[in-house]
Amino acid sequence: MTRPFRDFPNCRIRDFFVELPEGRIAARRIDPPGGAPADAPVMIFLHEALGCIAMWKNVPERLAAMTGLPALVYDRHGHGLSGPLPRQREPDYLDRESFDVLPRILAECGITDPIPVGHSDGGSIALLYASRHPVTALVSEAAHVFVEEVTLAGIREAAVVWRETDLPQRLGKYHGDKTDALFSAWADCWQTAPFPAWNMEAALPGVLCPTLIIQGEGDEYGSRAQVDAIAAGISGPASVMMVPGCNHIPHFQAADNVLPAIAEFVTEHA
Repeated sequence: MTRPFRDFPNCRIRDFFVELPEGRIAARRIDPPGGAPADAPVMIFLHEALGCIAMWKNVPERLAAMTGLPALVYDRHGHGLSGPLPRQREPDYLDRESFDVLPRILAECGITDPIPVGHSDGGSIALLYASRHPVTALVSEAAHVFVEEVTLAGIREAAVVWRETDLPQRLGKYHGDKTDALFSAWADCWQTAPFPAWNMEAALPGVLCPTLIIQGEGDEYGSRAQVDAIAAGISGPASVMMVPGCNHIPHFQAADNVLPAIAEFVTEHA
């Protein structure tokens, strides 16, 4: 049973920084109303390619309240309040985030029982991390495991929007003077060889945990083929949730259906 859905749950929130050799990481710890047992699993929210803590809005707080579990949210380098990108982004950047940066952040925060909840790039990072580390459960939302033409077309369209609208100013509210570099790192890396040939399906059999795979039926950055590849590739049990009338951000565009589904899945396996 999931707990009652609350728009403004009374969670305890602590913002802090994690110091890494590449630069500081901004992080947020969320404890549910009434607290949680010391040995409770911790949901780890992993944001999209242009995301950050603030762009999750109150989704982590809602899920903490609904599940009774604590959560950790953080900004990757180059995002939000974290330090700038430490180097030019290369095709293995998702591997580095999954196998190098994320394990050190969890160690610094004393988290040994994570439940990754990843959106888009964050979903890919969640799957890669779980392919080498034991996790209790995993939520993959709009993740990519290979590059499709629809993905590249979506990025090309985003680049037009970047040039012709106020998108730079809107993103700048979250990323400050890192905004231009962040957008370029994303759009340029995905469209420049050898990244269009990138494929992480070989890592999926290492994912042993129960996995909830969510995708909007109208996702402008990926087709149903991404979901099918994840479900067929992982070794643990897979639950698929295709969301009608929804594009790339189900946790906002269909929150009333998606957040209770995530909470029920996480509660069942935690």
